[in-house]
Amino acid sequence: MEKWDIYDQHRQKIGKQATRGEELAKGEFHVVIHVCIFNSKGEMLIQQRQPFKQGWSNLWDITCGGSAIAGDTSQQAAARELFEELGIQYDFENIRPQLTINFERGFDDYYLIEHEVDLSALILQPEEVQAVKWASQEEIFTMMEDGTFIPYYKSIIGFLFEGRHHYGSIRL
Repeated sequence: MEKWDIYDQHRQKIGKQATRGEELAKGEFHVVIHVCIFNSKGEMLIQQRQPFKQGWSNLWDITCGGSAIAGDTSQQAAARELFEELGIQYDFENIRPQLTINFERGFDDYYLIEHEVDLSALILQPEEVQAVKWASQEEIFTMMEDGTFIPYYKSIIGFLFEGRHHYGSIRL
């Protein structure tokens, strides 16, 4: 049973935990992380979800993601999820997410990293991931249009590609 730390609207732990699937009360939130790996060609590593996975079955998604479990920092959750889903070890200790998006039940932290990955060396988590590949922004947009990629806002995908080399919203 996966346990989550619960936070208030200011992202302060409230000393409570919830079990995955449990209804959160009004004003209770949890942390979810997403990691987007880009190669030197500017392509994103994407994964295809398993057909038996609840929610977005068989669809392609960004590199990896998942909920922070109780005791995890956002960075620890990013490292754990990346290793569990794809077998990639990466040190997030001194990295902040480039983007945090609030959603109804929590905080989505997005980590954008450039890292060369040999696809044949990946160890895919059989419960989660059926395939991986590199894709350009345009390829992801096409996949979204044909219904084979999770329907993120196109502007978010665009920001992930554009914002991967810097923090903030102003080009310096």
